[in-house]
Amino acid sequence: MSDTYQAVYDAVRSRIGGTDIGSAIESAMRSENFGHYFQQACYEMQNAAIEHSRPCVVFKPTLNQDGNAWVAVYGDLPTGVVGCGDSPAEAMNDFDVAWHKSATKS
Repeated sequence: MSDTYQAVYDAVRSRIGGTDIGSAIESAMRSENFGHYFQQACYEMQNAAIEHSRPCVVFKPTLNQDGNAWVAVYGDLPTGVVGCGDSPAEAMNDFDVAWHKSATKS
């Protein structure tokens, strides 16, 4: 068994002997365009950070179904922030819009 191992080892060693490993790695990295993948990863992390800073995520309004509509409520109904929609996502988007609106004085 050790004779076979030694023969394989010697054959592989003779094939890679004298190879510039640094050059091979650099060539592989350039051909794979890792910069693009890094840029995409940064873009996705930025999108995740934006999503996590939305008012509906930060303040966690109560989400209820009222008939066919969905309602997201933060605080009391007369004075709180309310978002409505045909789906939970629409209600949360409307909540975000309502959160950023300035309060009108009567």
